[in-house]
Amino acid sequence: MFTGIITDIATVRAIKKTGDTRFEFTTSFDTSKIVLGASIACNGACMTVVETGDDWFAIEASAESLSRTTLGDLSVGSKVNLEQATRVGDELGGHIVSGHVDGVAILTNRVPEGDSLRLTFEVPDEFAKYIASKGSVTLEGVSLTVNEVDGNTFGINLIPHTQTETTLGSKQPGDRINFEIDMLARYVARMLGKDL
Repeated sequence: MFTGIITDIATVRAIKKTGDTRFEFTTSFDTSKIVLGASIACNGACMTVVETGDDWFAIEASAESLSRTTLGDLSVGSKVNLEQATRVGDELGGHIVSGHVDGVAILTNRVPEGDSLRLTFEVPDEFAKYIASKGSVTLEGVSLTVNEVDGNTFGINLIPHTQTETTLGSKQPGDRINFEIDMLARYVARMLGKDL
């Protein structure tokens, strides 16, 4: 489990495609304390650490992960939001995030608003009913509050801190973004017999 509070922006240092796709990320995390098999959210996708080095770690992404996330869009030099799994007793600063990406949203608009940025996203129609005004959504692993919803589009604001401490501040219209709906919405829908 994660909280959607990004603690590092990594750089892709290598990609190797074999049966699965191996990604290596340069990070400021203390990799001597990352155990093999640990979970790290990479742009919001919960991935398993398979190897570590002095300032890097590696994950392997299956075809399923590549088909449902933006991980396949990465290239050497790409920047990636990271969050290590939450430990019992850690502060829950964002909201409860599973790291199970629901799909890919498209950034459709980017407008400065004071010092903030107002971003508008479009999601596949089947997910629109799970996004609520003033509810939570996870974008590229970042816990955010939804400002408004209009059909299958919704808007969020990025304060200056979020613009600089995550990759979202550099995103442009047309970019593909991992999203995860709020876990509460998922279970309410299940209890009401709605599809997801």
